[in-house]
Amino acid sequence: MSRKSPISISSGRRLQTRRSGVHGKGVFALVDIPKGEVLIEYVGEVITWKEALRRHPHDPNDPNHTFYFHIDEDHVIDALYGGNSSRWINHSCSPNCEPDEVDGRIFIKSRRAIRAGEELNYDYGLVIDAPLTPALKAEYPCWCGSKKCRGTLLSSSQTLPPAAPAKRARRAKRRP
Repeated sequence: MSRKSPISISSGRRLQTRRSGVHGKGVFALVDIPKGEVLIEYVGEVITWKEALRRHPHDPNDPNHTFYFHIDEDHVIDALYGGNSSRWINHSCSPNCEPDEVDGRIFIKSRRAIRAGEELNYDYGLVIDAPLTPALKAEYPCWCGSKKCRGTLLSSSQTLPPAAPAKRARRAKRRP
């Protein structure tokens, strides 16, 4: 897998990892960042999915939390090993960043202008090889607080069983 890329990341201290109001740690902008800026590379040990499944879970007390980032059908980045602060970027259903894959490498870039002090986030869009049920959604809760919050870290492209949309709509109205 190639590790060379034409992507350049601006030098200088622009990001800081600290406690997040969303979940655990988060990554925050120290300066104003324009739209389209490459902020950081998601790095770690590149392993096969077979090895990722062998290592899973990273924390038996929180089995659905990992530092894996899908590269392709055969490979994943495990940021638990050799990772940087990119592993602390939280999920949001209304993200200000997005991942960009270039030659098997993952770069996090701004989707819009980000103000100094603002927490960075992107839509994890997790895909689980199982039917999307209310119980499965509950295993991957979202705490982003966005007005567009779908209540889960799971991908919006996965669909609920036919009877579930009404339950989802009622639950969404109760969320702050």
